[in-house]
Amino acid sequence: MLLAGAAILLVWLYGADSTRLIQLYIVGVFVSFTLSQIGMVRHWNRHLRTEREPAKRRHMIRSRAINAFGAFFTGLVLVVVLATKFTHGAWVALLGMVIFYGTMTAIRKHYDSVAAEIAAAEERPDEYVRPSRVRSLVLVSKLHKPTLRALAYAKLMHASELEALTVNVDPAETKALKEEWERRGINVPLKILDSPYREITRPVIEYVKSLRRESPRDAVSVYIPEYVVGHWYEHLLHNQSALRLKGRLLFTPGVMVTSVPYQLQSSEVARKRARKRQEWNAPGAVRRGPVEKGHKEPAGKNN
Repeated sequence: MLLAGAAILLVWLYGADSTRLIQLYIVGVFVSFTLSQIGMVRHWNRHLRTEREPAKRRHMIRSRAINAFGAFFTGLVLVVVLATKFTHGAWVALLGMVIFYGTMTAIRKHYDSVAAEIAAAEERPDEYVRPSRVRSLVLVSKLHKPTLRALAYAKLMHASELEALTVNVDPAETKALKEEWERRGINVPLKILDSPYREITRPVIEYVKSLRRESPRDAVSVYIPEYVVGHWYEHLLHNQSALRLKGRLLFTPGVMVTSVPYQLQSSEVARKRARKRQEWNAPGAVRRGPVEKGHKEPAGKNN
């Protein structure tokens, strides 16, 4: 899609004039030819350093000479094209190559730096010391099926401490939640955080950070119930608070975030639809069109 968009932009900028667009093509082609020939010369040089058999060395030397000859002439053509066509549009191709090269180099440096940062160090065994304990928090907005599933899953993990966490944005709803919590006899303590400005994310983040300050060697595990929906527009209506919380909690050291999914009916419909598409596109699948009027299937031996 990006290439198609770039091509559309170039066609529009150059008025679909092939005489003006050919400058970009010529530069790209001869840069590729020159670099590929130089690469082959380096390839043969590398193998010649270790090869000792005379017949193979003669073959490599001959191949290197051919590639060096090709690199010289394609490079010469490239210099001529750049000198004569630079102001006619060749500069656009050069600029694009520089941008792509810089972008790819930066991406490679990023991956290398990340790999070096996360590499397991043998001289620092203290980095892998187990936490002294795990404190689990289950985020609760209402007492419904997703919440009960998250509580059941958190209990299964056997953490050192487990508590439910809710934010008081509406006193009436919070009171009703507390009463239902006690009526059901849920044996998990319910922690209520005050929020004068009806915020949800900030009180939870501050509470988690306070736990980390009290016991830096403890790990905090946060369980977030989430709806699994089947339509794109439903994503706009659900899980927004959960996404904001996860985005903030992931930057907090010593905090693990677990999403506990609850599949709504629309997700089941979407799953069945995806499975049908998968079966339809599977190799060897039998595809039948509409049966014509009056047409009968041939009877088998057992019919």
